[in-house]
Amino acid sequence: MGQETIKLELIEWLTKLADNETIEYLKIVKDSRSKSNDWWDDLTEAQKQGIAKGLKDIEQGKTFPHDEIKNRYGL
Repeated sequence: MGQETIKLELIEWLTKLADNETIEYLKIVKDSRSKSNDWWDDLTEAQKQGIAKGLKDIEQGKTFPHDEIKNRYGL
């Protein structure tokens, strides 16, 4: 599939998209490609809090190795 075909499919999909969260995310992606600032600055406060929580979980050892999860759920 050529680049132009992909672009046209994306344009068609975007014109029908009603999910505001996805639209906002796509705008952040678009804007981040045109700016030279840090991607962190483009995140919402909820996204930053989620990342901070994940990092805290890692520091506190509240994580599981990927292989363990795969075995646990038969993946």
